[in-house]
Amino acid sequence: MTDIALIAPIDTEAELDRIAAHYQAAGGAGVKLLNLLGGKVEGILEKLPEPVRDGLGDTTERALFLAMQAAQHSRTAVPDQKEWVNTAVTTAMGAAGGFGGLPAALVELPATTAVLMRAIQGVAANHGFDPDAENVQFDCVRVFSAAGPLAMDDGADLSFLSLRLTLTGSAMQSLITAVAPKLAFVLGQKLALQTVPVLGAVAGASVNYTYTKYYQQIAHVHFGMRRLAIDADLSNEDLVMRLEERMQRHIRTKSS
Repeated sequence: MTDIALIAPIDTEAELDRIAAHYQAAGGAGVKLLNLLGGKVEGILEKLPEPVRDGLGDTTERALFLAMQAAQHSRTAVPDQKEWVNTAVTTAMGAAGGFGGLPAALVELPATTAVLMRAIQGVAANHGFDPDAENVQFDCVRVFSAAGPLAMDDGADLSFLSLRLTLTGSAMQSLITAVAPKLAFVLGQKLALQTVPVLGAVAGASVNYTYTKYYQQIAHVHFGMRRLAIDADLSNEDLVMRLEERMQRHIRTKSS
């Protein structure tokens, strides 16, 4: 007689609660620290030289392409690391970049982007997805469309989960073109914070620490939602709506 394994039903509400907790954890004290280091977010990009500001879009597109390639190639040689290791690595890189000022920070930026991409791929694998699959690579870039910690507010902006692009031969180029302007603003803030006088390496380390924690949490949101949609056989649109409702309730509870 063949034993039939009983598969426990998916507790959708509990999974959504866990995903919401990751989204909430993406913010926190680290964002307040960045704001203290850089002053008010408004106008922070004015700290950068005009040629750097003007070239951020093109620089970001190139960085995303190179980051994807570097992260993908590294998987054959280096296993996925624990999230705290990824955070420690980027923190050290940010300290080095901040210590050397803007020229060093510009060199450090694409390297940090590659480590962030690799960390996002690791989260995808943790949720049971193959980082070598083209559609998973596509989703790893989509995580960056969630902007960054300095762009967060009290609203549940989960639009990055609903970004729709057809997966064709030119889809990755289209996606990177769509994501790059938003990410350029985020990375511009990062560069500006790393030029804060006196603090230097401390600012660079703090920025990278916060950004790495943020994107790893956002990756858990993205791939957690994708896994839940598959396991619970529910549409992504329905899950996003239910997650948004949870986030709005959390905001109302916090403000009351």
